[in-house]
Amino acid sequence: MDSSQRDTNADHGRRAFLKTSLAVSAGVAALGSLALPRLASAEPLSQRYPDPLVNILDDSFMDLRIFNASVERLATGLRWVEGPVWVGDGRYLLFSDIPNNRIMRWDEVTGGLSVYRDNSNFSNGMCRDRQGRLLVCEGSTTSKEGRRVTRTEYNGSITVLAENYEGKPFNSPNDIVCKRDGSVWFTDPPFQTGNNYEGHKVTPELPHAVYRIDGVSGKVSRVIDDLAGPNGLCFSPDEKTLYVVEGRAKPNRIIWAIAVNDDGTLGLRRKHIEGLEFAGIDGIKCDESGNLWCGWGSNSDPKADPEKLDGVRVFNPDGKAIGHISLPERCPNLCFGGREGNRLFMAGSHSVYSLFVNTRGATFV
Repeated sequence: MDSSQRDTNADHGRRAFLKTSLAVSAGVAALGSLALPRLASAEPLSQRYPDPLVNILDDSFMDLRIFNASVERLATGLRWVEGPVWVGDGRYLLFSDIPNNRIMRWDEVTGGLSVYRDNSNFSNGMCRDRQGRLLVCEGSTTSKEGRRVTRTEYNGSITVLAENYEGKPFNSPNDIVCKRDGSVWFTDPPFQTGNNYEGHKVTPELPHAVYRIDGVSGKVSRVIDDLAGPNGLCFSPDEKTLYVVEGRAKPNRIIWAIAVNDDGTLGLRRKHIEGLEFAGIDGIKCDESGNLWCGWGSNSDPKADPEKLDGVRVFNPDGKAIGHISLPERCPNLCFGGREGNRLFMAGSHSVYSLFVNTRGATFV
């Protein structure tokens, strides 16, 4: 073999080696992309800091705003989002997509969106009990079941906590909260009884009301029956005050502050917040300092300005508006979550948003 042949063979060998190396590298990269989940990425609505969507209505809100935190869209393509609840041990958010009759799951690690429960009986509000089990307001019926409050057990089975009061079916259980003593409180307006979009048309048999399920006996008691369309509800950090939204009060929507007695009964009631300028008030949550974070939007009056109203309105413990988070759509409900309890998750009409804030939800204290 002459020198030219040796050079040619060597050249072929080098090229073959390079081709093999590149093929192996590509294969490893492909396997890596399959093995590792896609990590979540933020999608801020504004690139500017401080975020112009976080509006300061009172200087005290400056302490709750984080300068370099943005309103981020996490998911979209939904029809009417409600009842967000944070599952910290799984690092995911659950929420209801009511017209689509399902509970959705957003994963904090991957940013993925998936169906957690189909045929959810047009679920609405949700929370977790003191043992971490999921409590769901089933606002309507998929077949024969629904219009009830359920608990999801650790093995995935469903336990019915309440499905009627004195033999009559509930209207459409709407929002729910669990007290430290284990009692479960929920509102029951007729909101999902009037159309075949968020459930099925039925004739309500019970008054608009708020109910309490005893944490020991499981007995269901009606604690309020004189509010027009009771909607969102939550407790103050010390649980001595129950806040309830009167969603069909006229001329303006109202948040009532009601004293809670040690025996679970309710005491004095006072008007705490009034939704002026045609505001619609929906789900509410308290932070660790007693500020109320309220789902805000239009009450559907033609004179309302949804662009001005849509978002989250924040009130201090005295009922003074101190901040407003503007969203491009109405906010039906919200919750606190994340590792430190300082991430505000906001359910929009079609989307889910979040914002890191300088406080924690009252239930994280």
